[in-house]
Amino acid sequence: MPNNASNPQNPAPVEPDYAKLLGAVKERVRSAQYAALKVVNAELVGLYWDIGQMIVERQAGETWGRAIVQQLAGDLQREFPGVGGFSASNLWRMKAFFEAYQGIEKLAPLVREIGWSHNIVILERCVEPLEREFYIRMTRKFGWSKNVLTHQISNQSYEKSLLGQTNFDKTLTPELRAQAKLSMKDEYIFDFLELGQAHSERELERALITRVEDFLRTMGGMFAFMGSQYRLEVDGKEFFIDLLLFHRRLRCLVAIELKVGEFQPEFIGKIQFYLTALDKQIRQEDENPSIGIILCKEKSRTIVEYALHDAKKPIGVATYEITKTLPKELRGQLPPPEDIAALMEGIEP
Repeated sequence: MPNNASNPQNPAPVEPDYAKLLGAVKERVRSAQYAALKVVNAELVGLYWDIGQMIVERQAGETWGRAIVQQLAGDLQREFPGVGGFSASNLWRMKAFFEAYQGIEKLAPLVREIGWSHNIVILERCVEPLEREFYIRMTRKFGWSKNVLTHQISNQSYEKSLLGQTNFDKTLTPELRAQAKLSMKDEYIFDFLELGQAHSERELERALITRVEDFLRTMGGMFAFMGSQYRLEVDGKEFFIDLLLFHRRLRCLVAIELKVGEFQPEFIGKIQFYLTALDKQIRQEDENPSIGIILCKEKSRTIVEYALHDAKKPIGVATYEITKTLPKELRGQLPPPEDIAALMEGIEP
């Protein structure tokens, strides 16, 4: 009879620790693949940067027209058959890419840490250097796909993140503040929901759960869903959190309270209670303090500011829309450029 060890139909008995070995090897392989992908991406973006620089430098003082770039594209495609990226339109993008970042020392290395397609989306859809820096850093930090990045730009995440109302400066450690503040928006657009303007909190909750992937993507893409009507028991009494998420980068539980009306100051006391219970009963030793988000249909910024002033737990208050609305004029309300730059410097990889 054939030996079991050499017969794939009758594998040898699995050793007790084999699963751990297999898991460790698979994780190492994935780590190596990711590291290799990052190197390849950096080289590719670096190549496109250099080509853009060569085109710019050789055009200086020359009378080159579009025909030269068209000719260069054709010659490169003939020389390197099967290698994509050398179309005339992409060569023009390389030129614009180099011109956009050549004088910005801190962004030149950052652009190599995200994909070329991500860079093009940011280059073509954002104008201001600080706005471009925001999306570059956030893409690198949270691993946004191209589609998620496009969605974030369309929904004005730059403006809404910078205008977010939180008390994170007073309640979180310096290591977490910038990342937490930029993970929290001032308004969320749930345009994927099929709800009328008149709906209950329970209807909103059920609709979000039904489209949970879209919901998590809208929230920023780094959340894991932990449950709805999440049960807590304190002194023999039951309490239920509308939605409980876990933020993978911040490594903390995030309790979300849904309110279909206007923000009321008493909401703060309720969510502080939930956060205390989560920290005492649910939070793991290696996790950071839980964060609360109150999602309301409307809010007065002044009332929110007053309500958060003395709150001891990290809380943010935001509004939501379930249909796309005309873009709000947000840029006039943004913090000064130096404050924005300082906030983004706090985003570590």
